[in-house]
Amino acid sequence: MTPAAHALLAGVGHTPLVELSALAPPGVRLFAKLESVNPGGSIKDRPVARMLLQAIAAGRFAGGRRLLDSSSGNAGISYAMLGAALGVPVTIVVPGNASEERLQRIAAHGAQLIVTDPLEGYDFALREAQRLAREQPERYWHADQYANPDNWRAHYEGTGREMLEQLAAPPEAFVAGVGTGGTLTGAGRALREANPRLHIAAVIPEAFPGIEGLKPLGEPGDIVPAILDESLIDERIAVTLDEALAQCRRLAEQGLFVGPSSGAFVHGALVLAARGRFRSIVTLLSDTGERYSSTGMWRR
Repeated sequence: MTPAAHALLAGVGHTPLVELSALAPPGVRLFAKLESVNPGGSIKDRPVARMLLQAIAAGRFAGGRRLLDSSSGNAGISYAMLGAALGVPVTIVVPGNASEERLQRIAAHGAQLIVTDPLEGYDFALREAQRLAREQPERYWHADQYANPDNWRAHYEGTGREMLEQLAAPPEAFVAGVGTGGTLTGAGRALREANPRLHIAAVIPEAFPGIEGLKPLGEPGDIVPAILDESLIDERIAVTLDEALAQCRRLAEQGLFVGPSSGAFVHGALVLAARGRFRSIVTLLSDTGERYSSTGMWRR
């Protein structure tokens, strides 16, 4: 492994926990993990690093096989960045509504991009990756972040346990969303082990226009990630893109520049906070707002 690869992997995880005291109502402490400080700029570095290292150890890339997966963008960046550092060729299937910044970052690391019709939705990109893996097993190793247990384990051993180390006491509520299900499942399990009465809320976006990286899970035929442990979810909180963006702008005024999924999580956390039932709530700021300038979300 090269020094550059060592440095990148050493920089994954151990992110700061910030308190959002300016947003929380009196009597409630709201915390969030600042995941944009990971080398790839998002929380996806955590599961991707684990999945890649496990695959290399298992010899998955013998004979020049390529890593293949579908991604709305952040995991694709992590695959491309770490794949380049570790000498693993990467192919990413991405829905066409992924932000231009994400597509350019993936391509910059030398990964192959297969862009699907945005009108077909994210599940179409997922099914396309499955089709390629099924039809060309000699060419691709399908990382399949939706079914790979190393995804949720990265959050169980990393994200969730870091939260517990950084908080004075286990939180009373945890808010996340469902992309692959890895964060909610892994961190949720770690936090609930520490507090069996933990309330876990899943933020659910509207189907259209949707929120990048989050699945609505509201329609028949929607693909439910295999690693998602739905038994952990106590409540589902609906959030619109406008509500998520409003929170992103509030966070920016506090010096925190984050993307729409982070705004959605904070919106959900504030819904819980307003009830006055939970004295401590923890959530995540998944990535950086610089990844979304081309979408117009920062225009005034």
